[in-house]
Amino acid sequence: MDYKWVIDCDYNDEDVDRLSKELGIPDLLSKILLKRGIDSFEKARHYFRPDLEALHDPFLMKDMDRAVDRLVQALENGEKIMVYGDYDVDGVSGASLLYLVLSQLVGPKVSYYIPDRITEGYGLSIKSIDEIAAQGVSLIVTIDCGVTAVEEIAHANQLGIDVIVADHHQPGETLPPAVAVLDPKREDCPYPFKELAGVGVGFKFMQALYKRLGLPESELDQYLDIVALGSCADIVPVIDENRILVRHGLDRINFNPRYGIKALLESSGIEKKEITVGLIVFVLAPRINAVGRMGDAKRAVQLFTARSLQEARAIARELERENKARRNVDETTFKEALEIVENRLDPENDYAFVLYKKDWHPGVIGIVASRIVERYYRPTIMISVVDGIGKGSARSISGFNIYEAIRDCSHLLTAFGGHKYAAGLTIEEEKIPAFIECFKNIARERITPQDLVPQMTIDCEANFKYFNDRFIRLLKLMSPFGPMNMRPIFMSRNVRIVEEPAIVGNNHLKLVLEQEGHKFEAIGFNMADALPRIQQKGGVVDCAYVLEENHWNGKKTIQLRLKDIK
Repeated sequence: MDYKWVIDCDYNDEDVDRLSKELGIPDLLSKILLKRGIDSFEKARHYFRPDLEALHDPFLMKDMDRAVDRLVQALENGEKIMVYGDYDVDGVSGASLLYLVLSQLVGPKVSYYIPDRITEGYGLSIKSIDEIAAQGVSLIVTIDCGVTAVEEIAHANQLGIDVIVADHHQPGETLPPAVAVLDPKREDCPYPFKELAGVGVGFKFMQALYKRLGLPESELDQYLDIVALGSCADIVPVIDENRILVRHGLDRINFNPRYGIKALLESSGIEKKEITVGLIVFVLAPRINAVGRMGDAKRAVQLFTARSLQEARAIARELERENKARRNVDETTFKEALEIVENRLDPENDYAFVLYKKDWHPGVIGIVASRIVERYYRPTIMISVVDGIGKGSARSISGFNIYEAIRDCSHLLTAFGGHKYAAGLTIEEEKIPAFIECFKNIARERITPQDLVPQMTIDCEANFKYFNDRFIRLLKLMSPFGPMNMRPIFMSRNVRIVEEPAIVGNNHLKLVLEQEGHKFEAIGFNMADALPRIQQKGGVVDCAYVLEENHWNGKKTIQLRLKDIK
């Protein structure tokens, strides 16, 4: 993909110099910190050392007092409680968290329900509530779903079941008739941080419960590995409370993981690596999601709640098998989608793609839509049609709110939901052509040709002379990296290729680059197609990259991971 580089280097030299002296760090790092709003010693202290004591009071969240009152009542009266989650990583993480905490308090009175992606779909349903009612449950606590389930929660109330909603999605025009609706995105919610994952909202709920019961909140720290896993997988901004929860959760994953996470690390072959946000997103999360996409997501909760390593390893092997099956289906579907784009659509002139086919597996269309966006940089909706009903997954590009576009076609839909960059929908098959026309017209109105050129934002122009072991140590203190706190991207001009470029592994470009006598190895994953654009040994290039430590044969070196090269 050909990126337009946007170099964001508008710094005040006096501010850079002042912060460098206050913190005792190189000017280059001061520039990066200033760009992220870290402009004082005190802010830097909180940034570099995220402290659990800095978490906000959970009772600042709207309805938290009502939610805790009802939950305490259920605990004291020995009521049956159902934790109702979702089949993605955030949903099963949140369900596992609530189930583990509440089970510790009241034992077998607590159970959990994860809907089937294929037969039930997302969120609460009339069918599932009827099943739960038959079990004698009097309180449902949703996690990562429920904020738009107005009809379903009204049905639960008619059956004598109270519902507490713990969600983080955008509410609809009408809130559901629940006892309490915990959602920082409520317009009337004064909670100071709006970007918690579903599992994060669940953690705040449990914090409030422990406060009310007079229990030591530090006991909840043992669950931060689950909170970090769900938060990272849901791609929430790694700032404010998320940064604190993820940093401490990653520490637990790296040094003292629960049985289920340890088994998952083993089965995925990364148990000896330092676990980062990236490894969770690209290695662990797909394995957890696979059981929900290809089968029963309850197994993911069973993994997180396993009571022995032997039990956890058996479940982790199942997840590995499911993930391999998912990858095979994913690859077949991707090839079919590419064929449709190339043969039936106009990749050069279309502003958005809507692809549909009978019997595509609903569990992989979201993944494939993301791959289509990566390939063509166009908002993409993939629709699988089964028995006359289409279920779609949508993925977008920067600058185009795909949820709003789908909402503006909602007169043609049975249901829809999501957010700016990802959404889902249900549609009757005969309405798909009209929906395609409506959606593509909206895309053409709201997307400019410039929007269809992917941009890469460069944090700083840098010279290789800055890079040494101390610089890397300071850079690592900026982790965990993720949305709104991404690993800094540097750009260097007039860099010389000092050895013959090579293609290694699976389509990776390997170079040795030198600038003013300072030489580093560079790797460009999946960048073999860049080889014809660059000269051979002795050629001069500009490159955009992030800095990493490379561990090989017991040696630790600084490596440039290429993002683009010109």
